[in-house]
Amino acid sequence: MTEVNESIGKYRWTICSLVFFATTINYLDRAVISLLKPYLTEQFHWNAGDYADIEIAFKFSYALGLIGAGRVVDRLGTKLGYGLATFLWSLAAVGHAIVKSTLGFGIARAFLGVTEAGNFPAAIKTTAEWFPKKERAFATGIFNSGANIGAIVAPLTVPLIAESFGWQAAFLITGSIGFIWLILWFIVYDIPAKHKRVKQAELDYINSDIEDQNLVENKVPISWGKLLSFKQTWAFVIGKFLTDPIWWFYLFWLPDFLGKQYGLKGTQVSLPVAIVYIMSSIGSIGGGWLPLRLINKGMVSFKARKTSMLIYAFCVLPIVFAQILGNMNMWFAIIVIGLAAAAHQAWSANIFTTVSDMFPKRTIGSVTGLGGMAGGLGGILLSALVQKRMFVYYESINQIQTAYYIMFFICGGAYLLGWLIMHILVPKMKMVEV
Repeated sequence: MTEVNESIGKYRWTICSLVFFATTINYLDRAVISLLKPYLTEQFHWNAGDYADIEIAFKFSYALGLIGAGRVVDRLGTKLGYGLATFLWSLAAVGHAIVKSTLGFGIARAFLGVTEAGNFPAAIKTTAEWFPKKERAFATGIFNSGANIGAIVAPLTVPLIAESFGWQAAFLITGSIGFIWLILWFIVYDIPAKHKRVKQAELDYINSDIEDQNLVENKVPISWGKLLSFKQTWAFVIGKFLTDPIWWFYLFWLPDFLGKQYGLKGTQVSLPVAIVYIMSSIGSIGGGWLPLRLINKGMVSFKARKTSMLIYAFCVLPIVFAQILGNMNMWFAIIVIGLAAAAHQAWSANIFTTVSDMFPKRTIGSVTGLGGMAGGLGGILLSALVQKRMFVYYESINQIQTAYYIMFFICGGAYLLGWLIMHILVPKMKMVEV
C-alpha cells in the first residue's frame, strides 16, 4: 500500500482522517451521558428504568433519523450533508447543559439521536467516493475506530471535568468540539473529481473499479421500496439489527456494569473503560486490514469480507465467561469484554463495506441509513424488552449481576446468528442493478 501511495498520491487518506475525527466527536458526544450517570442519578433521582427510558429516546430518534439521513446525504452530497449533520448534533450536545429535568434529558437525547444519524451514511458514502473497493474496508476500519477513540477520550476527560466544573461543563466542552471540525470540513473537503489536491493518477486509482461507472452520475433517486426488494438490502439490514444493539450495550452500560459489579465510581472507571475501547480501536483497524490482505492474496473481495466477518463473530464468544473470569480478577473480565468490543468493530468495518460491494454509489447513503435504522430499532427492543424490564427486576431483588450474565450470553450469540442469516440471503457476491 505504501508503494501505491508513493506512485499515485495519498490525499484520500487526508479525507479519511477527517471522517475519523468526525466519528470520534460523534461517539464522544453520545458517550458523555453514560459517564455522568452517577452525578445525574443523584441530582434527578434516577433508577435503572429512568436511564433506560432516556437511552431509548436516543435510540428511537436515531433510528428515525436514519430513515431520512441517508436519503438527505444522497441528495445534498457528502460535503453539505455531513456538515449539516455535524452542526446540528453539536448544537444538541451543547444543549444538554441547560436541561433541568428527567423529561428534558429525554428530549435532549432525542434531538441528539436524530441529528447524529447523519454521521455513518455520510461517512460510508465519503469512503465509497474516495476509495476503490479493495481499500474500503481498511479505510472504513480506520474512520470507524474513531468511535473507540471517542469512547476512550470520554472516560479520561468527562468525569474529571464534571468533578472540577460540574456536569453542565462536561456537555458544553465536549459538544463544542464539533464546531471546530465543521470549519476544517468546509475548508478541506470536495469530491475527488473537483479537488485541486488530487492528482490525475490518484483520481484514476479511486475510480478504477468497473462497478456502475455509467450510473455514478445518474441522480435519479431510488425509492426505499425498490431498495427493500433486494436480498442484499435485507442481508445488511438484518446484520445491523442483530449486532448494533450489542455495541449500544457496551457504550451505555459498561460504566454501570463496572460500578455495580466491582464498586468503581467516578474517575475509577476511566482506565478500565479506556482499555476496552483501546482494544476496540485495534480491532477496527485490524478488521479492515484482514480482508485487504486476503484480497491481495487473490481472494475475491466479497468472500474475503465474509470470511473475515465469520472469524470476528467467533471472537465475540468468550464474553459469555466475562463474569466467571471477573470473579477471579476484574481485569480478566475487562480483557474479554475488550476482545468482544474489538471483534464488534472489526465486524462493523466489514458489514458497512458490504454495502459498497453490493450497491451503486448513488444508493449507498440510503442503504446505509436503512441498516442503521434497523440497528437502532434492535437497540430499542433490547433496551425495552431486556434491559428495562430485566435490569429493573434484578436490581430490585439485589441480583443485578444475573442480568449482566444474561446480557453477555446475548452478546456472544448475536454475531454468529447475523453471519448465518446474511450468508443464507447473499451466498455469493452480486452487484444490485437499479
